[in-house]
Amino acid sequence: MATVKVGLLGFGTVGSGVYEIIQNYQERLKSLLGKNVEIAGILVNDITKERGISPDILVTSHFDEILSIPDLDVVIEAIVGIEPGYTYLTKAIDKGCHIITANKELFAHKGRELKQKAQEKNVEISYEASVAGGVPVIGTLHQLLQVNSVVKIEAILNGTSNYILSEIRNKRTAFIDALQSAQAKGYAEADPSNDVDGYDAFYKIVILTELLFGQRPEWKWIERKGVRDISLNHIRLAESFGFRLKHVASLLYKDGALKIDVEPKVVSEEHPLYSVEGVDNAVVITGDLVGQLKLQGPGAGKLPTASAIIEDLVNVFNSVHHAHVKKDVKLLNDIDDQLQTWFVIGNSNDQLDGVILFEESIKDQNELITGRLVKTTGREIKKLKAKDNALTVYPFTGTPAQPAKKAFVSA
Repeated sequence: MATVKVGLLGFGTVGSGVYEIIQNYQERLKSLLGKNVEIAGILVNDITKERGISPDILVTSHFDEILSIPDLDVVIEAIVGIEPGYTYLTKAIDKGCHIITANKELFAHKGRELKQKAQEKNVEISYEASVAGGVPVIGTLHQLLQVNSVVKIEAILNGTSNYILSEIRNKRTAFIDALQSAQAKGYAEADPSNDVDGYDAFYKIVILTELLFGQRPEWKWIERKGVRDISLNHIRLAESFGFRLKHVASLLYKDGALKIDVEPKVVSEEHPLYSVEGVDNAVVITGDLVGQLKLQGPGAGKLPTASAIIEDLVNVFNSVHHAHVKKDVKLLNDIDDQLQTWFVIGNSNDQLDGVILFEESIKDQNELITGRLVKTTGREIKKLKAKDNALTVYPFTGTPAQPAKKAFVSA
């Protein structure tokens, strides 16, 4: 029987998961592909470390040895960072190998170049595991794009940040304590910047944007904020309205214009992201024909992410091809004059043009802290913050659960 030969780059959490699935599910893979699947070589940093890898598999710290494997069919990349992964995958494409990657930072920066090179060399490149781990968002979007135009995405794309916000709310704890809990459970790295400062989710929404519109957006126009500055009081105030704070990556396409942001937002109970807790990821997709779909599941972890890679492997060798999409879009970076809904936290008495939908206060020791749901423009919000930089403002998404209380207009 014919054999699919695989070169595996990296043997950390994801790489070892890929190894386990291929080794333990040979019969299932054989029934899907009509071929055996063989891991022919594994690239690691330290070849002296004991990993429990079968002795008949090449284990090396030199990529050229992987590339020299006779009849190598596919390279699976499960390392981190842009380099050396980009160089490795470029060389593998030049050799005629299919490519599967879980590296979102690499694909956000270099995905367009890799896809173009793969097309020139007539090989497949797949990257399901680079966004939302085991949640099949890439495959779903490929399927939708055959008929639908995707007009909106709202997503929780970083399980670490979602866990931290859930922990603060449920345990009534501080950000630093929730972060330490995430680190103790292995959800956050010793340096958590990539997660808590919003870079991880940012890379993922960039990948989805390029998939949907065939072009890489100008990164400088994409708002990116993390969760470091969210306090228990912010979460308590949101709760007093029946809302929750979530770290949301969003994309809105309308009339040829595109708005992308990655930031904490307040969501109502009716919003599909309201109930997404812990380390789960969720992607809410709106197509112009199909309407709204929600995908939810584990966004990280050994087997969920490795499962997405194996799905890509099966699709590559079952000749699942996807059309290349190219749309002319303008990335919006200034929507200051559009009416939006905002959640404003603080005790400012400054006025602005707009409507207070409703407001509530909570007591923090001996001080009352007020939250207001406000409908106004981004321009007015900027003016308000310029007068009082102690205010905290979050965008609101969803349906307000209470009727308007009062309107206010600046003098």
